[in-house]
Amino acid sequence: MVTRTPLWRLWRLLAVLLLAYGSAGCGAYVARRMVQAPNTYPQWFAPAAPVLLAYSPKFLTNFPKQFAAVGPPSAQLCYRVVEPAAYDLTVAATNWTEHGHPRTEFFFNANLPAPTNQWTLQPRGTVFLLHGYALAQFSMAPWALRLAQAGWRCVLVDLRGHGKSTGDRIYYGLKEVHDLSQLLDQLGQNGQLQAPVAVVGESYGAVLALRWQAAEPRVGPVVAIAPYAVLSNTVMNLRQEYASWLPASLIRAGVRQLPAVLNVPADELDTTTVLARSPHRALFVAGTNDKIAPAPDVAQLQALAGAGSRLIVVPEATHETLTYYFQDLASPVLNWLASESTSPAAVLEKQ
Repeated sequence: MVTRTPLWRLWRLLAVLLLAYGSAGCGAYVARRMVQAPNTYPQWFAPAAPVLLAYSPKFLTNFPKQFAAVGPPSAQLCYRVVEPAAYDLTVAATNWTEHGHPRTEFFFNANLPAPTNQWTLQPRGTVFLLHGYALAQFSMAPWALRLAQAGWRCVLVDLRGHGKSTGDRIYYGLKEVHDLSQLLDQLGQNGQLQAPVAVVGESYGAVLALRWQAAEPRVGPVVAIAPYAVLSNTVMNLRQEYASWLPASLIRAGVRQLPAVLNVPADELDTTTVLARSPHRALFVAGTNDKIAPAPDVAQLQALAGAGSRLIVVPEATHETLTYYFQDLASPVLNWLASESTSPAAVLEKQ
């Protein structure tokens, strides 16, 4: 039996903007919807997703759900711990065109439950896996198995307002980094934390990974897959790519109101500001066909990051598909985690 899960990613934000267009149509309303928890959006409204993930229903059930209390504002984060084992993950893909739109389905197979391997009793470290906007743990589960079979204890997280986690709002990283540090504390208290601590994130999760690295001295190696540079540009890219008929003025009005809704200066929502202020080293990944977080934008972030940062550009990859180009990414990601795990930033104790 195979479960096929639509990869909505940023489509849910589009649904919110569509609802805004059909109702109030004002900037403040759009901004408030942009901070609404994505797991409260109507499931029926989003259009067909361009990417499907196909895997066994046992893909996640072998790893029990756990919860951590975080805040303020108070929320419960749902997470799963994936221990090192011989999962032997394989990945395949098929592509087709449907009504003039490209579609991709990724197929994942793994040993579940998996036999132990040489790393099971002594992991190489702990990797947090952070999903994209409006997604959840399932989207990074293939990476958890791939990294775990290479020796890393992996932590799959539903970010606040996503998946099975609670929280009425999201904060584009302004509050979420504190959530993650509290989860880090809980894992340490539970004996589930092995140094060094690394983070692999995609899209929105990649931005949170970079923000967390800047704020949390216990975080070492970071891999940022398709992070956005300037939030307002990304929202407009989304409109241009998926709903160009929506009035640009409506979306710009919402973006202008967003800092006031979150009570922060506008540039604090941009990843460029974070890296300019705290230029830590990271591995950046971009796709040549990514129109949401274009490769030049990711290159801009790499230029702002710490000395020794690296950029990988994957040919033909889109924003939706980039994360699953394992043939291009698995080796460099594993090499980055291994080489960076001995850096001073990878210490576990708080400075």
